[in-house]
Amino acid sequence: MFYAISYDIRDDRRRLKVAKTLQDFGQRVQLSVFEARLESSELARLKKRLSPILDQDQDSVRLYPLCAACLTGVEILGQGLVTQEPDFIII
Repeated sequence: MFYAISYDIRDDRRRLKVAKTLQDFGQRVQLSVFEARLESSELARLKKRLSPILDQDQDSVRLYPLCAACLTGVEILGQGLVTQEPDFIII
């Protein structure tokens, strides 16, 4: 499933940790927005890694699932491309 992930983190240190964690799973497309293609197991792993970083009373991470049909309707005004799946993966 394709996800748009945004975050609003007040503390600089926590914000950096969240951004570094998200970089392990997807691609940054704006300062506080990432795009990622995640299987359910990867999504669970991401949530598990983010949970101890976040202050539940101050921080917000939003994960927006986009179905294949919705993904074809994404529009970008200005710079940027929708994150594509790699043609191949090196293991």
